[in-house]
Amino acid sequence: MRMRFLVPALLLAFAAAPSFAKDKKASAEYVHYLSDAQIAAAVELLPPPTTMGSAEDIADREVTERTYVARNAADAALAAKEESFDAFNFAAVLGPDFDKQKLPRTAALLGDAKKILAVAKNAGKDKWKRERPCPVNSCQWDPEADATDWKSRDYGYPSGHSTRATAFALLLDAIFPARKSQLDAFGQQAGWRRVIRGVHTPQDIYAGRVLGQAIARDLLANPDFRKQLADVANELRAAGFKDTATP
Repeated sequence: MRMRFLVPALLLAFAAAPSFAKDKKASAEYVHYLSDAQIAAAVELLPPPTTMGSAEDIADREVTERTYVARNAADAALAAKEESFDAFNFAAVLGPDFDKQKLPRTAALLGDAKKILAVAKNAGKDKWKRERPCPVNSCQWDPEADATDWKSRDYGYPSGHSTRATAFALLLDAIFPARKSQLDAFGQQAGWRRVIRGVHTPQDIYAGRVLGQAIARDLLANPDFRKQLADVANELRAAGFKDTATP
């Protein structure tokens, strides 16, 4: 008789617990705060990219060509430094103590968000398979020797960096509303630096912003995520972070 009541109780407990998923490219499990349907709906917000070879597509790629050729050494170096991009790149706004080694709760939650964002942007890339730009034949000839493995590059639409930068800015805005303008500006600039890097067009960047906004909105609407975000805010306050804009 006890087993008859125990089994439903166990099923209810499992249903109430946060679900876990595994990123195909990641070895560790992560909390899957959004359903597959929510991620698919976010991807559906993106309009199809322009047709390859159309006048609009050519103009879009010409912006990357001109930006890549005109970039200065400092912009090129910063774009290269951000080749691997996560939420802790926002230390540029929040200060050097915004470090994943010092902030385990923050690293765990934003790490889960990063994996969810990866699922979303990969779905968009796989859906449209838009070729990336290749300014001044940089995919075959890298004059600054600053590129990673160009041959293994995935598709361009939407930009993963722009998706992550936009979403992380919005998630951090929820903790640091007084710093919103600085965080949002850094997120936009990080996306644009992918054009400077020569690996995306403006169209890819704008798509990433739309997708990042959608995923961040859904995460912030999730009660479990909000609870964890409150714990992150407490960790940051305990570490001395203040919600005040810097000059």
